[in-house]
Amino acid sequence: MTHNELWNGIVNLAKEMNLTCSGLARAAGLDSTTFNKSKRINRNGSLRWPSTYSIARILDAANIGLAEFARYLPHDTHNNWKK
Repeated sequence: MTHNELWNGIVNLAKEMNLTCSGLARAAGLDSTTFNKSKRINRNGSLRWPSTYSIARILDAANIGLAEFARYLPHDTHNNWKK
């Protein structure tokens, strides 16, 4: 799974819930800026991945499990998990 694929999964889940990424973060009890595009890359240019805590919170807010979240990832990634 790539950085972009995971972030796209979060975006897709938010859309499915008729929310923005900020709305999804708020629904999960997180700061509304948690999933902003500006926070996906650090100042030094390195990739910033969402924390497992943030992922767990949005899964709880959406009332889904990790396996169900996988359906929100881009379709070509479901069978191409990187080791």
